[in-house]
Amino acid sequence: MPNWNPIQYEKFLKDRTQPAIDLANRLEKFAPNSILDLGCGPGNSTKVLKDKFPNAKIIGADNSDEMLEKARGLYPDIEFINLDANGDLHEINEKFDIVFSNACIQWLPNHNELLPKLMTLLNPNGILAIQIPMQREHPVHMIIIELVNTAKWSDKITPRQYNNLTTEEYFDVLFGISNDFEIWETTYCHRMPSYESIIEWYKGTGLRPYLEQLTESDADDFVNDVYVELKKRYKMQKNSEILFRFPRLFFIARKD
Repeated sequence: MPNWNPIQYEKFLKDRTQPAIDLANRLEKFAPNSILDLGCGPGNSTKVLKDKFPNAKIIGADNSDEMLEKARGLYPDIEFINLDANGDLHEINEKFDIVFSNACIQWLPNHNELLPKLMTLLNPNGILAIQIPMQREHPVHMIIIELVNTAKWSDKITPRQYNNLTTEEYFDVLFGISNDFEIWETTYCHRMPSYESIIEWYKGTGLRPYLEQLTESDADDFVNDVYVELKKRYKMQKNSEILFRFPRLFFIARKD
C-alpha cells in the first residue's frame, strides 16, 4: 500500500467524506452499541459515525501512522488503533455491531476472502457497511493504466493490480455470506475548478502508488502526461469548471 500524506488527502476532504455520510445515513434504522471504522484515514469518516451514533463505542483503525496521528489530533475523544486489515484482523479480540469502511478495501487483495473475514468481526445480526470507488469505470484510472502500459513508462512503473470485483461478483460474494444485503451504485458529480485540481485530488490517492516508483523528475513528467490526457477527455463547462464524475459502489450486509 502507498504511504499516505494527510495534508494532500485533506485538500478535498468534504468531497471525500460525502460517501461516508451517505453510507452512514443508510444505517439510521440500526442502533449499534459498537462500530469499527476500517481504514479511517485522518478520522473524517469516524467523526461522521460519532455524530450519527453518539452513544456507540467507535474505534477508527488504519495502518498509516501519519493518518492516525492526524486523526488523534483532530478527534481526541475517539479511539484510534493501528491495524493492517490485510493481515491483522485476528488481533481484534472484540466483536462489533457495525464494521464500516469508506474507500479502503480497494487497496486490499482477495475480496472473495476478505469480506467473509470481515463478517467474523460482527456480533450476531451485525452489519457490514462498505463503500468502494469503482476504479475500473473511472476515466482517470483508465488514463493512468493506459500511460503505465506505454513504451515510455512500462519499464519504469509496475502496474497496480485492480483489487475490486465487478458489481455482479460482489453480489455473489454477499449472497454467500448473508441472506439480507443491499448493493447500489452512486456517481458523484464533483465541481472541480481546474485540471490541476483533479491532479491534486489523485496525488492524494490513486496516483500515489505510481509516483512512489519514480524519481522526482520522472514523477513530474508522468503527472504532466496525465494532465495532457485529462484535457483531452474532460471538457470545461461554460463557467470554466470541470464536471468530475466519480462512480462508487456501496453495500450493506447483515450477519446471519
